[in-house]
Amino acid sequence: MKKIISIIVAVMLIAGSLSACSNKQNTNNKQDSQAVSDNNTGAKRLNIVTTIFPEYDWVKNVIGDKIDQIDLTMLLDNGVDLHSYQPTIDDILKISSCDMFIYVGGESDKWVNDALAQAANQNMIVINLLEVLGDKVKNEEIVEGMEHEHEHDHEDEEHNHDEDHEEEHDEHEEELDEHVWLSLNNVIILCDKITENLKKLDSVNADLYQSNFDAYKEKLSSLDSQYKAAVNESAVKTLLFGDRFPFRYMTDDYGLSYYAAFTGCSAETEASFETVIFLAGKIDEYNLKAILTIEGNDKKIAETIKNNTNTKDQKILTLNSMQGITSVDIENGVTYLSVMTDNLNILKDALN
Repeated sequence: MKKIISIIVAVMLIAGSLSACSNKQNTNNKQDSQAVSDNNTGAKRLNIVTTIFPEYDWVKNVIGDKIDQIDLTMLLDNGVDLHSYQPTIDDILKISSCDMFIYVGGESDKWVNDALAQAANQNMIVINLLEVLGDKVKNEEIVEGMEHEHEHDHEDEEHNHDEDHEEEHDEHEEELDEHVWLSLNNVIILCDKITENLKKLDSVNADLYQSNFDAYKEKLSSLDSQYKAAVNESAVKTLLFGDRFPFRYMTDDYGLSYYAAFTGCSAETEASFETVIFLAGKIDEYNLKAILTIEGNDKKIAETIKNNTNTKDQKILTLNSMQGITSVDIENGVTYLSVMTDNLNILKDALN
């Protein structure tokens, strides 16, 4: 990847040089036009690149009415999951010259280090969400009944806890949970950091950015209070996912326990017989009325779990982890707050 990114940047620089030679007059005209625009706004046009939808929408809210004067890009705009995304040449070029780059910073973003090392703009502001949150970042958690746990149970029987297995298990347990955007408390911290850096890039509009953030923070805090009230008013405090589980930050925020088929970053698509029977048993034990899934999956595992419960009458509900939101969704009015509000309504249904 590092070699590929180096080649991409070199090609970009050569192409830029050739373009400058062949279109000198056009370039001068564009520079004159841009200079007029800069003088009118009091700051140069900012170029901001984000990887995922939540980051993109947070920036939009902090920028507010100035959004038409800023180039804002979301790289994962076609529904590609963060865990399987690979940057294109165009993506690398966008990052290379931007003023601010925002990314999650977990295992899925290993490619970023090479892209930044080869970037044309070495003075860009880089915001790594996991670094900003520091000790608030959690490890991926393996809870009782998960597919990974069952796999290791079988390996333990076959290999009698051999040393290689122990090291592999420890490595998995120490993997960071990347889904930090699913905590409203985390988002307030992250938006504060974005605001701080926007004010550095564009001091002329610093007061506007701060005012927009303050208003957005109130909305986030209000929604957080609604989540707390919903959980406090419910007799049920346990969720069950027949799917991957990227919602640990949310459940920890509100004191909920959970069971799930897979961890949040798992690539598994099939659940074993042991996993299905265990989860079906937990539904019977807790008398749960809902089985949760995340967006984009076919719900087959949830249906199989349901069919193995005593009553076989549970609702199958979907919480949106915002890993597949596209540019079309954004055009249709989807926002971070709208998704989290929809999730609140689904949560109320699941808990009641």
